Amino acid sequence: MTIVITGATGHLGKLVIDSLLQRGVPASDIRALGRNADRLAALRALGVETRVIDFERPETLDDAFRGADVLLLVSSSEVGQRVPQHRNAIEAATRVGVGRLVYTSAAKATESTLVLAPEHAETERLLADSGLTVTVLRNNWYNENYLGTLETAAATGEIVGSAGDGRVASAARADYAEATATVLVTPGHEGAVYELSGDTAWTFPELAEVASDLLSRDVVYRSVTPEEHGSILTGAGLDEGTVGFVVTLDGNIRDGELADATSTLRELIGRPTTTLAETLEQAREAAA
Repeated sequence: MTIVITGATGHLGKLVIDSLLQRGVPASDIRALGRNADRLAALRALGVETRVIDFERPETLDDAFRGADVLLLVSSSEVGQRVPQHRNAIEAATRVGVGRLVYTSAAKATESTLVLAPEHAETERLLADSGLTVTVLRNNWYNENYLGTLETAAATGEIVGSAGDGRVASAARADYAEATATVLVTPGHEGAVYELSGDTAWTFPELAEVASDLLSRDVVYRSVTPEEHGSILTGAGLDEGTVGFVVTLDGNIRDGELADATSTLRELIGRPTTTLAETLEQAREAAA
């Protein structure tokens, strides 16, 4: 069986490969793809086949995808460029007859107002029209997305945002990677669309409580209006595009777009998902 992984040197892709190897998948059955040959070298040293690709250079894709029993298309990290990049990948997968394609999408991509959803929704449409056998993994937020928030809280004693009472059903990146590995190597996922999330959804005041415990200092959540939030971020030196993204995302959270906790991720990995507190604590210990 040949398992092809795009974005193999990124956070999620590397963890998927780690999970596959831990499951006993032979390294020779894995083909890791990425843009940076130097970063791929570490995987090659494990016995994994590697190829350099670029979604914006379709001529690099066909040979890299050829012979894949299953291809994991990890969504591109380049927001705003995902649709043409994913289109190139899907067209290449179709040309060479990939057995099955697994795509990492976003929560409720086709019905959500989440700021990141439109590119994922269009990618899912392209996949539906491709004729390929597809599995879609709609990942909720990552716990690790709040490592920077924890650092700010350590310095200021505050977490500032405009998410109000909104909830986030996040899980650890490794949880999503383990579920992805399960879907790659076990049967019965053809045509499935999985909504994946942590077991519980937390609020930002609860994040502040977690930060207080981890940092051994008082941390409070200061809820502000979107306008105030934008002004604060601009004053901190963030560019207009980043400010707009962050404020819009907090609005999405306030509106409940990341609040739905499902049991699917837990069922795929066979254990409870990793809590926000556990992830942040593990990250702090690793950095110590």
